[in-house]
Amino acid sequence: SPTSTYIKLWADTQKELDTMLQREREEFLKPEEDREKVMKMLATAYVQYLGIFRNLEAAHDHLMHRQKRAAVRQVLDGVMGRILEIKREMVALEKSECHHMDGILMDLKRVPEDIEIPIPKYFIKENLRTLQEREEYLHEVLLNAGLLEQEPVMAMTLAEGIKVIQVAERARQGRARAAFMKKIYLEEKRQSKRKEQETGKSPDDAATCIQKVWRGYSQRKKTEKLREEEMIFLGMNSTEMINGTGSLPPDVEAMSCLQKANVLQGEVQKSEDISFRYELKTREGPLIKETLQDQIAQCFVECRHITGRFPDYPPQRTGGSRAIFVEKHPEKVAEELAAKREAEQREKDDGKYEKAKVKKPQKGGKKVVDLSWKMGPSHFLSILEEGSSQYQVFWENRDNRSDFLQDHDPELIKGGERKEVEEEIRVQQVDEVMREKLLNIKRAVDGETRPPGKAKKGQKVRAAVMSLACRTIDSLYQELAEDRLLIKVKNVNLSDYIGYYDCLRSILRETGAQPTPSIPEVRQLVTLYGILPLGSQTVHENAPLVKSLLLAGPAGVGKKMLVHAICTETGANLFNLTPSNIPGKYPGKEGLVMMLHMILKVGKGLQPSVVWIRETEKMYSKGAPKGEEEVNFKRLAKLLPQLLKAVRPKDRVLLVGTTRRPFDANLGPFCKAYQKIILIPKPDYLTRFGKYFNSSSFLFLLFKIPASWLHYILRGGGALTRLLNLGCLAQVSDGFTPGQVAAAVGAVLGELRLLQMDRKPLSTAEFVTSLARHDPVYKEEEEAFQ
Repeated sequence: SPTSTYIKLWADTQKELDTMLQREREEFLKPEEDREKVMKMLATAYVQYLGIFRNLEAAHDHLMHRQKRAAVRQVLDGVMGRILEIKREMVALEKSECHHMDGILMDLKRVPEDIEIPIPKYFIKENLRTLQEREEYLHEVLLNAGLLEQEPVMAMTLAEGIKVIQVAERARQGRARAAFMKKIYLEEKRQSKRKEQETGKSPDDAATCIQKVWRGYSQRKKTEKLREEEMIFLGMNSTEMINGTGSLPPDVEAMSCLQKANVLQGEVQKSEDISFRYELKTREGPLIKETLQDQIAQCFVECRHITGRFPDYPPQRTGGSRAIFVEKHPEKVAEELAAKREAEQREKDDGKYEKAKVKKPQKGGKKVVDLSWKMGPSHFLSILEEGSSQYQVFWENRDNRSDFLQDHDPELIKGGERKEVEEEIRVQQVDEVMREKLLNIKRAVDGETRPPGKAKKGQKVRAAVMSLACRTIDSLYQELAEDRLLIKVKNVNLSDYIGYYDCLRSILRETGAQPTPSIPEVRQLVTLYGILPLGSQTVHENAPLVKSLLLAGPAGVGKKMLVHAICTETGANLFNLTPSNIPGKYPGKEGLVMMLHMILKVGKGLQPSVVWIRETEKMYSKGAPKGEEEVNFKRLAKLLPQLLKAVRPKDRVLLVGTTRRPFDANLGPFCKAYQKIILIPKPDYLTRFGKYFNSSSFLFLLFKIPASWLHYILRGGGALTRLLNLGCLAQVSDGFTPGQVAAAVGAVLGELRLLQMDRKPLSTAEFVTSLARHDPVYKEEEEAFQ
């Protein structure tokens, strides 16, 4: 079955992951002198982790058992984070975001498509209902504000209206005739019954009826017996099962149960969850309450024995008695502080020793190898090891035939809810009782009568933020949408950004050159730094934090499409902070501060969110600002560091800037504002022409993946003929961007031209003439980006 297939895939992938973890313990924790060996080791681990990631994502997407999905999800997030950590080490080692991996792929017998980074489908699936409701609300707000044109209702033609009326009338006549025939049938049946009651059945008719019933029963028994004998002969059944002394196999029993199960499994599951919690409260609640009270009382006694007085009971805002279990005894704290001082002193001594070992670079340009390279600390290895151990304990030797229903395991649910029940009992029952008991003990023993003092009030908030504190996120969301600072996301996927691997770039890197990234490398970088952290809370909190991302490239290469693809793949909100979109809405410095606080509050409350700044180079233009508009641009540039500083690891908010002329900006502060800069290239010949195309046979279905020209022509409603030479178009369009190709195709495939296509097929000259009206990306501009 499909389920067993993906369970087997999960098991095989888990074994491969265990092998990788063992290898990391043996190799990555040792200092290595040879940088080439280190890079090869990191690249190999990177490719292998991508294969594990792809398999785990497929298993998680197809498994139905909720607890199995949760177990796979934990390991899946850990693998994503580990890939990002290895990528950070590779970038630090080579000082480049793009790497030469052809040799690694050949050694591992992989193809270039194997290093494409998959995007987990649970980013959208688990929040689908919320995202749909949010999209409908945004559409309604924009429609009410008059910012969205309502789709016009197309009027019917006379022929279409007549056809609709005819269909409706024929359906009405059919229903009326069916009702009339049913009435006649019932009347005839009633009359025949009345006649039989009056006259009674003849003996011949009665004998015929009895014979028919008996012969049917006798034949069914004979057929059933013959079938059982055949099943025993084929080995598909046994005499024990036939006699009723045996039992059905587990999967057959599960199938029979499945047929009797309720269709509304969600409601059944909810009722079972509630019953587990109630069962834990009634059975284990008194024991949990007594144990917590004993532990808290023992802690009070020990504290008085050490300090000479009873402690104050922790207030509710700090967690109540939970803080007692977190805090340690004074002796333990003193020991840990002493051990920490010794470790810091040892690290200082080791640092001095390592500095003494590092040699100065020799004259003549020779590079000195850093002998102290070592893999940095990881936040995800512990997650992977925990997930691996849980798999070995719960799932490795489990009989999956009992999970045929793909429902749940009650014991695992109880284990997860036990902590919640314990916390609920501690807050609602134990804290109140123990707080009163502690106050009575203090009165009796220490003579204290005053209750614990109240906490001091916090510092006052700024005036700009105070006005937002009493407002709801929905009202701020509506205001930002009406001011066009919150815009609708276009439904495009990252896979729509078409491009292929170019082996020539790898040859250039071998010579020491640094070419612009290829389109597949751009997809990888956007996925690594934008999509994966925004989609997973665990990855965003523990992975190397990327708060800002810059997409730079000529006009029409797909920067805007990539921004919308990030939002589509993660379900993120899109805030438009383009300089031309701000003037007149929030004037002055206070207005800009207010606007940024609104965006942060809504973005954090409805995360993930993307803050998009289009034409971001205008904020960092050279020279003094001219006019109030440029002054606001400069102010916004100064406020951006404060915006990024307010984004914490728990806040899935990403700043994305796009620019077509980065060389017009003051590069110092411009590059400092963005952590990662990705150059978007123009399409190469393979991307423009297509892949696996047989030019001699005009069978255009031989395109395994659509090319730029083919994609735009077919999407515009065009048809391919012998007069249309895609190879010629791909050669002529060298230097043109996908946006210019799309505009040229759109200019040709107008409504009138599509109507004439049957009589006048499309030709190459039409598209070449339309493309000639655009200016290509010249070599000087391309070199300026590099």
